[in-house]
Amino acid sequence: MRILFFFTSILMIASCTESNYAKYGPVYEKEELSMVPDYSNLNYWAAHPNKKNPSDSIPNGVGDYSIAAKKSVDVFFVYPTSYLDKTMPAGWNAPLNDHKINVYTDFSSILYQASVFNEVGKIYAPRYRQANINAYYPINREDTLKALAAFELAYTDVKNAFDYFLQNNNNGRPIIIASHSQGSTHAIRLLKEYFDGKPLGKKLVAAYIVGMAIDPATFQNIKPCEQPNETGCICAWRTFEKGYIPPFVEKERYNSIVTNPLSWSKENPEVGRINNEGSLLYNFDKLIPNVAGAINHKGILWTPKPRFFGNVMIRTQNYHIADFNLYYVSIRKNAALRVGQFFEPMEH
Repeated sequence: MRILFFFTSILMIASCTESNYAKYGPVYEKEELSMVPDYSNLNYWAAHPNKKNPSDSIPNGVGDYSIAAKKSVDVFFVYPTSYLDKTMPAGWNAPLNDHKINVYTDFSSILYQASVFNEVGKIYAPRYRQANINAYYPINREDTLKALAAFELAYTDVKNAFDYFLQNNNNGRPIIIASHSQGSTHAIRLLKEYFDGKPLGKKLVAAYIVGMAIDPATFQNIKPCEQPNETGCICAWRTFEKGYIPPFVEKERYNSIVTNPLSWSKENPEVGRINNEGSLLYNFDKLIPNVAGAINHKGILWTPKPRFFGNVMIRTQNYHIADFNLYYVSIRKNAALRVGQFFEPMEH
């Protein structure tokens, strides 16, 4: 049951303790933080190059995959839902000074997802008033309206953070946009508003928008990535056990953008687990090879049941929580490849 717990609740979380968090930054004080985030204050960033944070972590065994590591790229990462208490003690949106939520965020998605990009650039991940998990499952019209308002407020924070980042931190450097789950809900809007057919689109190395369905018709100019070294494009996937199609996917009116996170190629939609160099499970410093394969299937990604010690306890067929972690090394290498390709024309 212990293995089932860590897989289904946060498949790869490190130890979220007060002492662990204290190593990375100040504890949030109620009087210090107002409701509206001030992104000139580093406490409003879960990850920022000017503060020590879990996204700086590098697991044992990863290599320097490319000269891209020496290039100047910024990564703007929007983390997934960590306001998971369905009783919604703070209402529909998470407060920014909730220490428990922030610790959970930092030692789950910031550590195990955002860190995948720390070889290729500086990572910026704003804290935002995220919508509660219930916002994805409204039960009546009143709740639907409140949920929509919650997502709008959350996006307002993400947008304001991105504006601040552009005006004060970016200085014209190329950008990777990366996100997961609720973060992808907001990142899709960010791409549409700031990059699609806009001058900033020329600065987009790639977008890794993971864990949410994306209608291919959403963007006019940003296309799905079809080759491993393509730039200015979008990568996306949602991971399920091979053979399983969730009911909500069956109801979708389009086939979502899906990128194979092992081959990264439209021409190679099925890759066996033997070609997966490393996944991160509950121990950040232990890369495990050959855990998961990758099969593109009608808008979703399939893998045979992940193979690691204790996987017999896994009952879920939805591997949403592990979208990044199952393909950690592959994503890390691919980001380096795309950054290198982005700079290559400038060097000739």
